[in-house]
Amino acid sequence: MKNWKARAAELYDGSFRPMFIDGQWCEARSGETITAYNPADGSVLATVPKGGAADIDAAVSAARKAFEGPWSRFTPFERQALLLRIADRFEAEWDTLCLSDTLDMGMPIQRTLGNSRRVLGMLRYYAGQAVAIHGETIPNSFPGEIYSMTVREPVGVVGSIIPWNAPIAGSIWKIAPALATGCTTVLKPSEEASLTVLMIARIMQEAGLPDGVLNIVTGYGADAGAALAAHPGVDKIVFTGSTATGQAIARGATGNLKRVSLELGGKSPVIVCRDADIDKAVPIAAMSVFANSGQICIAGSRLFVAREIHDEFLGRVADYAQNLRIGHGIEETTEIGPIISARQADRIAGYLDTARREGAEVLAGGSRAEGSELNGGHFFQPTIFGGVTDQMTVAREEIFGPVISAMPFDTLDEVVERANATPYGLAAGVFSTHLGTAHKLAHRLKAGSVWVNMYHAIDPAVPFGGVKMSGYGREGGREHVEEYLDTKAIWINAD
Repeated sequence: MKNWKARAAELYDGSFRPMFIDGQWCEARSGETITAYNPADGSVLATVPKGGAADIDAAVSAARKAFEGPWSRFTPFERQALLLRIADRFEAEWDTLCLSDTLDMGMPIQRTLGNSRRVLGMLRYYAGQAVAIHGETIPNSFPGEIYSMTVREPVGVVGSIIPWNAPIAGSIWKIAPALATGCTTVLKPSEEASLTVLMIARIMQEAGLPDGVLNIVTGYGADAGAALAAHPGVDKIVFTGSTATGQAIARGATGNLKRVSLELGGKSPVIVCRDADIDKAVPIAAMSVFANSGQICIAGSRLFVAREIHDEFLGRVADYAQNLRIGHGIEETTEIGPIISARQADRIAGYLDTARREGAEVLAGGSRAEGSELNGGHFFQPTIFGGVTDQMTVAREEIFGPVISAMPFDTLDEVVERANATPYGLAAGVFSTHLGTAHKLAHRLKAGSVWVNMYHAIDPAVPFGGVKMSGYGREGGREHVEEYLDTKAIWINAD
C-alpha cells in the first residue's frame, strides 16, 4: 500500500500554479487568483489564475498562430508519434496524475488509478486515427477529363470547456482528437478542479508539444468560459457540463457560427426486469449512481424494478449502500469520496429535503455523512428513496449526488414510456437474462448509450454522447474524429 498522504503533502503546498498560454506559464492579466481547496477536508491546495476575456484572447491568438504556423507542417505520422510519446509519459506519471485528481476533486484513488486503461487507450487510439484521415476520389457526371476529390482538413482553433468531475479523462477526450486531426486547443477547466489539467499541460510540453498547440486558461465560466464560447477566433466549441450552461454556450457561439458539440446532463433510467440476475444487478445498479459520489453525468438515478422482485431488490441495494465505505479519497479503502464543494453539498441536501416533503421514503442514507475523520469535508451517505413517483422532483431533475429514486413497474411497454418521459437522453441501463427482452428495450430507449447487464462502459473506439436535452455530437470512435475535420471538394479539369 502506497503512502498517499506523504505524497499528497509533497504535491500541493498552497503555492501559486500558473496557467499555460503559448508555451509559457503565466499569471492572469488581472493578477487575480482562485483558491483550490481539497473537498475532503477544506485545506488549501494551491491558487490558480483567475483568467478572463483578455487571457482568452491571448490564448486564442497563440492557438491561431500555431495552427497557421509550425503545427500545420506536422505530418500525420509526426502527430501520431507525439500522441504516443504523450501516452508513454502519462503512463510513467499515472500515479501522480491520479493523486492530483483525488486531491483536487475528491475521486477515490482506487477509482482514478483504475481509469488508466481508458485514458491511455484514448491517447493511443487517437494516435492511430491521426494516420487514418483521408479523402476520396469521386466519379462525377461531367464529360471529359474532369476529376473530383475530397480532402479532410482540421477545423482550426477549438475551444474546450470541461467540468470538475473527471479532469483527466475530460481533458483527454478534448485534447487527443484535436492533436490527431491537426487542430489547436484553448481549454478552460472548471474553477473547482484546475490543478490536474495544468499538470497535463506540463506533461504534454515535456513530450514535445509545440508552443500554442495547447493553451490552458483557468477561471470562472461566466468570465473565461463565456469569452471562449463567443470568441470570433474560435472555429469550434466543445462543452461538457449542465444543460443550462450548454444552452448558453450554444447561444454564445452563434456570433461566427462556430461548430458546437455538447455533452450535457442526464436523468438516466436503469431497468431491472423480473428475469434479471439479481446478484449481478445489485452492485452494478448501485454503483451506476454511487460511483464518484454520484457526480457523473450518466448516473442511473432512476431505478425501475419489476414489481415481482421490487422489494427484494431494493432491500439488497439498500444493504449494499449501507456497507460502502465513506472517506477521504486518498485512503485506498474509500468507496465514496467527498462532494466537490459546499455549494454542491447544499444543493444535494435541498433535493433530499424536497423528496421527503413530496412523500418519498428513505430506504438508505438520506443525510450528510458525519464523523471525526470527515471533518472539514462535504460528504453524503449513499441514499435510496422508495415510494417515488414519476412526478417527484428527485425523479425528474439531475441531482449530481449519490441519490437513487426507485420505482416499480408492471409491463415493458409501461417502463419504456416512463423511462423516455424525460427531456434528457444521455444513457440507460437494462438488466435481463432474456436476450430478446434486452434487445427490445435497448432499441426502444431514447438514449445515446444503453448498457445491458453492465454500466459505465466507455471505450475510445465507441461513440458516446446524448440525444434530446443531453446534447449533440459524439466523443469516441470515428464520429469523434469527424467532428474536428472539414471536408473540402477539389475539382480539376485535365483537358
